[in-house]
Amino acid sequence: MLAGDLYLADDPELEADALRAAELGERYNASSVTDLPARRALLRELLGEVGEDVVVRPPLAVDYGRYISIGARTFVNYGAVFLDVAPIRIGEDVQIGPNVQLLTPTHPVAAEPRRAKWEAAKPITIGDNVWLGGGVIVCPGVTIGANTVVGAGSVVTRDLPADVVAVGNPARVVRSLPES
Repeated sequence: MLAGDLYLADDPELEADALRAAELGERYNASSVTDLPARRALLRELLGEVGEDVVVRPPLAVDYGRYISIGARTFVNYGAVFLDVAPIRIGEDVQIGPNVQLLTPTHPVAAEPRRAKWEAAKPITIGDNVWLGGGVIVCPGVTIGANTVVGAGSVVTRDLPADVVAVGNPARVVRSLPES
């Protein structure tokens, strides 16, 4: 699964991992905004790695959680869907708008393996200081370079370099950003 090989999602071991994530996610999403230490503890239990001063506003939906790492000072707005069948690495100081989807799963194009419920996945990497506008969808196997801005509603189907603005479906680079 993590290596990109085909797998069956209803494998009992994977189902147990998904159930663990669903239970922790449910508790996280119901946690009180007035009890930040408890909320942070739940997030650290749910996800693989969580840097200092990370804010993730519920609701958050994940497949397994344990394959997600979020760097320090990153902000994730409401309604994030992070399907972590393969690793999702989010850098430091990243801004993620509402209803953003990071989708690592893939499915065979051929009908028979798809009907047999075979799946695969490819990792997603988001560089430091990236801004993903509201409703952005990042597809399997994509890497987004540091400092890049992706406009609201864009669908990122292939890698984006550092220091650019990209928009559209599929997302395309519309300009370069000056070096910081």
